[in-house]
Amino acid sequence: MTLDVVNGENQKVGTVDLNDAVFGGQIKKDLVWEAVVRQNASERRGTHMTKSRGLVSGSGRKPYKQKGTGRPQVGSTRTPLWRHGGTVFGPQPRSYDFQLPKKVERGALRAALQTKLHDGVVIVVDELRASEKKTKTAAAFMTRLGALGRTLVVDVELDENFKASARNLPGVKLVQSGRLTARDVMDTVHIIATRAAVERLQEVLG
Repeated sequence: MTLDVVNGENQKVGTVDLNDAVFGGQIKKDLVWEAVVRQNASERRGTHMTKSRGLVSGSGRKPYKQKGTGRPQVGSTRTPLWRHGGTVFGPQPRSYDFQLPKKVERGALRAALQTKLHDGVVIVVDELRASEKKTKTAAAFMTRLGALGRTLVVDVELDENFKASARNLPGVKLVQSGRLTARDVMDTVHIIATRAAVERLQEVLG
């Protein structure tokens, strides 16, 4: 597979070859699902909490005598059987994060990129540079490339001027190639990547 490389004016300046061994073959959507679920789980706060009978406020005194009342035997007003009592096996603060094998994470990213390549929404540019920090300039750049809506911008090292210019654009997300995830790729409409980023990803995923 070969992709055209364009400049900031959306003019073709070259091509980049993609290895079929990396971006060809069957798209393993199950790996993408696993990677997205893992990333979503890692971002859960997990601050939910219920009070057990040891945490509920109240006396530990036996509310009434053991026998002779005709009522059930109760040892504390904080019993889970009573209103305002403790909760049995209720949720407690915890982390939902879990790890996946590195091969699964790389396979998920590879499958996500394959999906976007087949959809034809990947735009390869020669570089992402800006001479000044102006959002208007970055917006014009995106318009020339036809990247409207949610757009993912990928580079090996993000240029500070371009980063400052594009970060305020609605729907635009800037990510370094070394931090790119399958969820980033799937949760976008267009992908703008530099030639260097594509070559780096192909090297890592190969």
